Amino acid sequence: MNPQPKKLRICFMGTAAFALPTLKAVEVAEEVVAVVTQPDRPQGRGREVAPPPVKAHALDLGLPIMQPERVKDPLFLAELAELRPELIVVAAFGQILPPAILDLPPLGCVNVHPSLLPKYRGSAPFQWAIIKGETRTGVSVYRMDQGMDTGPLLLTREVEIAEAETAEELGKRLAEVGGELVIEAIKGLKQGTLKPRPQDEQGASYAPLFKKADGLIPWQEDAAQIRNRIRGMQPWPVAYTIWQGKQIKIYRGRIGDGIGTPGEIISLDRGIEVANGKGSIFIEELQMEGGKRIEWQEFCRGHRLTRGERLG
Repeated sequence: MNPQPKKLRICFMGTAAFALPTLKAVEVAEEVVAVVTQPDRPQGRGREVAPPPVKAHALDLGLPIMQPERVKDPLFLAELAELRPELIVVAAFGQILPPAILDLPPLGCVNVHPSLLPKYRGSAPFQWAIIKGETRTGVSVYRMDQGMDTGPLLLTREVEIAEAETAEELGKRLAEVGGELVIEAIKGLKQGTLKPRPQDEQGASYAPLFKKADGLIPWQEDAAQIRNRIRGMQPWPVAYTIWQGKQIKIYRGRIGDGIGTPGEIISLDRGIEVANGKGSIFIEELQMEGGKRIEWQEFCRGHRLTRGERLG
């Protein structure tokens, strides 16, 4: 009988739900000696302190958990070094790793990033891909250096963006691809068959983290741009507008060819049709401040919208 190949000692670093498929895949294939994640934070409307998704899953698996406030903390660095990880796998972690961590494992640190690097480096890559009207994106696994998603590429896989897909839906698909791709990368690193290749800096772009204000819809944009913003801003901050001094979140809309002043309600027949800089948007699903997410017909029954009113 052939002996089973030795499992790598891997430290996993991740926080958000996007990282879960990667953690699950690595835990099955290799030896996870520790899971490093962000500290518990207040979450939700009640702002109750809760563990991040990665910690909750690591608890279910019975894996050792570390939650440093800062990964540069000397005590944490000493504890990490004692684990003697051969590889560190990172996905949606949320802190920048110092050289003391990057240089620790013999096989380095690899990150799972949901874009086709060097496009859309940063914290909201697939969200901005949708907002920018991209029809394809993907996942990159790369060896980390001290830059922001600038390290040499190990593997990439392209993924098509569905025509009406939201960032929330796309993110779940990319997360699954990330779990598959990182296992391929680990196999290649173990066998010595995977050669990192530098990124092409000429094609680089940046995808910054959203602010709440980014969700405000600029009605003077073209209808296609506004629809992409609505799709790309879910689940946070969610595209929104202002009506009678209150915020209305918009979750779904389709493109029309109506004409009017940007932000003007021009029809209430097949949706709440709002004029844009070019064309119009039929708002189909929305949520009034303090209310619940509902279809446009129910919203119109409960609120006195009129043609000619302006949003925003």
